[in-house]
Amino acid sequence: MKTILIVEDTELNIDLFTQLLEEDYHLLVARNGEQGVTMTREQTPDLILMDVSLPVMDGYEATRRIRSAFPALPVIGLSAHAMRGDAEKAFAAGFSDYLTKPLDEDLLFAKLKHYLS
Repeated sequence: MKTILIVEDTELNIDLFTQLLEEDYHLLVARNGEQGVTMTREQTPDLILMDVSLPVMDGYEATRRIRSAFPALPVIGLSAHAMRGDAEKAFAAGFSDYLTKPLDEDLLFAKLKHYLS
């Protein structure tokens, strides 16, 4: 079973990801970017779902740090921001992909299938 690390600080979003994914994936949860970096080093997940607006360390910095140690690890950025330039900022930080909230479940599953198969 593939492992997905969810780096998210909003309990409602964590619950949503858990409901959507727990049957098919082993899930780990970090509640801030610093925890996400630490858990990635300790657990080496197969994919990371990373919110960009996080306490302690934002998702951009966390992804830069993860990317330096795990260059091939897929990291999908998640953001409520859908402004022009947000996706470009995410890709510049090293995200593999970028999804906006509220999440399109079909698109999420398509991305997971793409990166995990």
